[in-house]
Amino acid sequence: MSVFDRTDQLKDAGHEQVVFCQDPASGLRAIIAVYSTALGPALGGTRFYPYSSEDAALEDVLKLSKAMAYKAACAGIDLGGGKAVILGDPSRDKTEPLLRAYGRFVQALGGRYYTACDIGTYVQDMDVIAKESDYVTGRSPENGGAGDSAVLTAFGVFQAMRAAAEHTWGSPSLAGRRVAVEGVGKVGYHLVEHLVEDGARVVVSDISAAAIARVREAAPGVEVLGNDELRTADVDVYAPCALGASLSDELLPQLQAKVVCGAANNQLEHPGVEKALADRGILYTPDYVANAGGLCQVADEALHAGKGGFRFERAKAKAAQIYDTTLQVFRLADAEGVPPAVAADRLGERRMSEGGQLRSMLVPGRP
Repeated sequence: MSVFDRTDQLKDAGHEQVVFCQDPASGLRAIIAVYSTALGPALGGTRFYPYSSEDAALEDVLKLSKAMAYKAACAGIDLGGGKAVILGDPSRDKTEPLLRAYGRFVQALGGRYYTACDIGTYVQDMDVIAKESDYVTGRSPENGGAGDSAVLTAFGVFQAMRAAAEHTWGSPSLAGRRVAVEGVGKVGYHLVEHLVEDGARVVVSDISAAAIARVREAAPGVEVLGNDELRTADVDVYAPCALGASLSDELLPQLQAKVVCGAANNQLEHPGVEKALADRGILYTPDYVANAGGLCQVADEALHAGKGGFRFERAKAKAAQIYDTTLQVFRLADAEGVPPAVAADRLGERRMSEGGQLRSMLVPGRP
């Protein structure tokens, strides 16, 4: 399918702009999707991943960029939503020329889109991209950036999980609860730290033996299971912190957790899963509400550039508000008789509508 044959698909997705980027000299093939700039410039990470096809990459970037817009709106951050994907294997294809070529495409958007880290990209990659673009966040502290956003992403997920515990069991503590963390890489590792400190009984899984070894060294008491075994284990909380779509029709009948709250994006395999979870009495914490801590961190860097710069404590205080936002979503869901995922969408849509009444789209250089 050609780019122009995708017009109906992109129109249905509701995005303001989708940019296909190619640099034959470096091998770059990337897609940048801007969902909304109603509240401010679109901000979202760059995912470097070996997609099976261009269609798969496009589907992913469209979903992720939309979620970023809702994430910023629910978190009360004056930014829009965007995302980018680079097609390729980062272990083999990532080079400085490729990253710099990508940076030039980001720069060409003139500030409508700010990029940051995501799966397959790291702080050092943002430093390289920033050689070609002014619109990069998540850079290293020595280069004036906020550093690794996984720290506050995990902190925010923990706050959301505390809110889910409060709503389900009447106490914002995970002490004594059995919590299954699927994926202990960037974010899951730090989430385990918070859970262990709070007194939870933690079960983990990961496809990487190195990631398992690292978390066991930091928290020797954690239990290790295989991914399939972990998802269906007898636990109180299931925390998906790897790739998306783990909440599937196949898993639902086997899921024993009373609460789902994790860091992964796009956890629902398809629309309708959120209702099936609610019908089974499982409290699902909308992923983009729970994992907004990293956005709080990179947003602080972007919004305070030239105004004193990034401050970790200010960003952490913003991420701490995820607890209250999550409770607000649960209460709205109960009041309106809808699943929490629907309530979160409504909350985000209301803020985007109210905040974007004076402009529907950001035009760089115009007030």
